[in-house]
Amino acid sequence: MSRMSPIEMARQLGGGLLSFPVTHFDGDHQFQEAPYREHCGWMLQRDLAGLFAAGGTGEFFSLRPEEVGRVVRAAVAETNGKIPVIAGVGYGTAIATDLARDAEAAGADGVLLLPPYLTNATQDGLAGHIEAVCRSTKLGVIVYNRDNAVITEDTLERLCDRNPNLVGFKDGVGDLELMMRVYARMGDRLTYIGGLPTAETFALPYLEMGVTTYSSAIFNFLPEWALDFYKAVRARDRDTVMAGLRDFVLPYIALRNRGKGYAVSIVKAGMKAIGRDAGPVRLPLTDLTPTEFAELQGLIARVQPSA
Repeated sequence: MSRMSPIEMARQLGGGLLSFPVTHFDGDHQFQEAPYREHCGWMLQRDLAGLFAAGGTGEFFSLRPEEVGRVVRAAVAETNGKIPVIAGVGYGTAIATDLARDAEAAGADGVLLLPPYLTNATQDGLAGHIEAVCRSTKLGVIVYNRDNAVITEDTLERLCDRNPNLVGFKDGVGDLELMMRVYARMGDRLTYIGGLPTAETFALPYLEMGVTTYSSAIFNFLPEWALDFYKAVRARDRDTVMAGLRDFVLPYIALRNRGKGYAVSIVKAGMKAIGRDAGPVRLPLTDLTPTEFAELQGLIARVQPSA
């Protein structure tokens, strides 16, 4: 059982950088709990505000429901209450609510509600889906506004009025007008999380809209660099942020954009490049080519020669 209330969990997340660990697989694509836990422990040696188990970077979409539970339990055991653990939940409403209840039983501190699988829905349908997840658990719920699950500020306000444990809004859309409408309407009622792929790119302008934190996939393989960049963002140190974008983030994005699904594949490649191999990605994703991997190694060496 979580030792944090939903509001306490959300406030802690908003005060620092968020870690989204990859999920470790062996050559047969089976989950490897021991190296996953070791990686979480390695991350916890740094200053983090929260750990998201079986999230997008953790290949939630390729995990069986029972595997999601195993990953979450491993993360909870390794963190041992040091920071909040947020569990990924998603798919259709029936599976999402089952996963939310399982996350609570596993000792997670909150859930991240990813978009439902495949289908599009009306605002009323999305609201019903989100509310069902909120009512299935006492944990704090963070809704991921992305892809086929984009809700308006009107829908969000109604949901917040009816569900006190809806405490977070993660933006993966990049619609600045929508983000500003949401923040103007909801203010401090929610904690706002940057959730666009390679969120560092948008961190500085989003900070001006009340988004004080973001999910850093780069933290998996360049934790010190990721923390230094986050500190520069929070200090509004524009020169340092722009240097980080030019020297690493933008070239990294150009490499990521070479292949569909590389937003996850490139993170696992980064892990391998620093000697912390987490195994392959699961199909239908594909790993970087040897040439692309060599380019990533060179890019990492530019900002962290000792990696």
